[in-house]
Amino acid sequence: MNPPERHDPAAPGQSIERPCPGLLSIVIPCYNEEAVIEETHARISRIAPRLGMELEVLYVDDGSQDSTLKKLKQLAVEDSRIVVIEFSRNFGQQAAMSAGLEMAQGDAVVLIDADLQDPPEVIIEMIAKWRAGVDVAYGRRKSRDGESTFKLVTASLFYRFFAMLMPYPVPVDTGDFKLCDRVVVDTVCALPEKRRYLRSLVPWAGFHHAPVDYDRDARTAGETKYSAFRLLSLAADAVLLSSDKPVRIIWFLAALFAFVGASGILAGLVSPPKETVSLPTILALLGFISAAQTAAIAIVGEYVVRSYREAQARPSFIMRGRTASNDQAPATPVDEACNTD
Repeated sequence: MNPPERHDPAAPGQSIERPCPGLLSIVIPCYNEEAVIEETHARISRIAPRLGMELEVLYVDDGSQDSTLKKLKQLAVEDSRIVVIEFSRNFGQQAAMSAGLEMAQGDAVVLIDADLQDPPEVIIEMIAKWRAGVDVAYGRRKSRDGESTFKLVTASLFYRFFAMLMPYPVPVDTGDFKLCDRVVVDTVCALPEKRRYLRSLVPWAGFHHAPVDYDRDARTAGETKYSAFRLLSLAADAVLLSSDKPVRIIWFLAALFAFVGASGILAGLVSPPKETVSLPTILALLGFISAAQTAAIAIVGEYVVRSYREAQARPSFIMRGRTASNDQAPATPVDEACNTD
């Protein structure tokens, strides 16, 4: 399926015409963010006049169990730029962001978390990159306040391991905080898969990407929604939904075991051992080979499970409701940053 085209993407370094002032959509997935959501919208409202664009803000409530949804609906009553999308249950952050992308109407769309670790003020620089011809301006973290050394090290290692597995360039030290041009959003939304990992899908789509460096802040309030188990589950989805290299590693292990076995047979024929191999050594070798075989079966099983879920063709999310003051995105006062002279 080919997405509708709005313009031809620019080559790196080539300036293209962007709509001015244009409409900017900001998509914010929310799950139990009652402690911070009002401050999040206040920060976005403060930078709105400096964006040089009209604005719509889409809050996607991912089955929150606190008063997040109530506060979002109250904000929507007070601010006509807000659209609140309510899920029927918790479907996960990737589903919430996908829903926001599908419903956003902007010429450019920003993905940002609600916890204010990614400063909304960085969006201004992303817009400047976009107007210069960049199709995806992604936030690249220079530092990460409020996180343990263990998490910093493991996150850095995973980013590089993940990028190494990808058959196309994937930036490291980045999250979901990014601005995407309309043509990129349409391309990603047109992809048929239901279970998505946007950090790999957006780079897969291609186009012209450029980083915007920033310092990531500590959480303003509330607690992280990702336990160690959920982080491991997300990491597994990231790899298995984006790359087939784990299966190819199994071929490498098979070849390695075959080589070791053939070498042992050849060595025994050329120079028969004078001493028998101890039982613990035999058990250790059998245990290692059995573990490798079991891991190989598990990896294949994970791919089969994900293929089964795709074959079911269930939707990524179910909306329970939508709240907005009106169906048209209203204008936000803009300053002279939009001048094209």
